[in-house]
Amino acid sequence: MENSILKHEQIQHIIRRIAYQIYEVNVDEKRIIIAGITGGGLSFAKKLQRVLNKITDAEIVLCQVTMDKSDPLKSGVTTSLEPSEYKNSSIVLVDDVLNSGSTLIYGVHHFLKTPLKRLKTAVLVNRNHKRYPVKADFKGISLSTSLQEHVHVHFEAKKDVVYLD
Repeated sequence: MENSILKHEQIQHIIRRIAYQIYEVNVDEKRIIIAGITGGGLSFAKKLQRVLNKITDAEIVLCQVTMDKSDPLKSGVTTSLEPSEYKNSSIVLVDDVLNSGSTLIYGVHHFLKTPLKRLKTAVLVNRNHKRYPVKADFKGISLSTSLQEHVHVHFEAKKDVVYLD
């Protein structure tokens, strides 16, 4: 049984709100890196990038972050940008759902190997089941769910939806 948590229009409002929050924190920046974790995080990052491009003159650079989400240590974390391309930059690490925190913490760890101006995190759904000391600086919605429940995010043109099963 599926329970819709967020419908398309609600998700669009959240994307706009988070984009404005990112802009507010980075108002003096000429360049902002939006680093989306492969899968739903990258899709969410692309949507944030589109809105940010409309509201700021800053260069919004998309960076793809790749890792094995079930075992981030196995293959490590890689990015589509070289460290020299984001050194001393402002980065927002983006994922669709913050569940245990392992994906975000390994992503944060990867970026912290390089001197940065600022590193923030953004998620669409925060599940409040963290095993690691990581938080979402920008979040769409926080849910207290049981460990047996699963949050699914589907990004499709004009049909974005988040549901719980």
